[in-house]
Amino acid sequence: MLNIVLVEPEIPMNTGNIARTCAATRSRLHLVKPLGFDISDRAVKRAGLDYWHMVDLRVYDGLEDLFRQNDIRQLWLATTHAPRPYTQARFQDGCWLFFGKETAGLPAAFRARFPERCLRIPMRPDARSLNLANAVAILTYEALRQLDFPQLRGEGD
Repeated sequence: MLNIVLVEPEIPMNTGNIARTCAATRSRLHLVKPLGFDISDRAVKRAGLDYWHMVDLRVYDGLEDLFRQNDIRQLWLATTHAPRPYTQARFQDGCWLFFGKETAGLPAAFRARFPERCLRIPMRPDARSLNLANAVAILTYEALRQLDFPQLRGEGD
């Protein structure tokens, strides 16, 4: 199982879309406060309404709270400031993928704490970043591909 961590997400529709990705991939969703919205907000649930019951959601008061409550053995930080692309990472089952808030990304101090764990999604230099939900989907599916899509069906109904 993958662990998807959103640090201080701001846009409810992004979080709803990410929750839907987590439901479809059996990934656990971790939200680190402060949140830019109420998680019971209709906008969040609307983006993944028919999937919401399938989301394993955990909420934390801050990064310290998340680390205190979990045994994190492998983590990866998605950031436009990373020197290497995500394709160089070797993801393990149970790994933690961290994503920052839409307007600022992950905190600089957090990135500095784990510089060798920072990954970027390649894009043209004059593009600021991808949409958060798209970035989560890209890394989630790359990790699952490397793990041979555990517990996921590969064919249609």
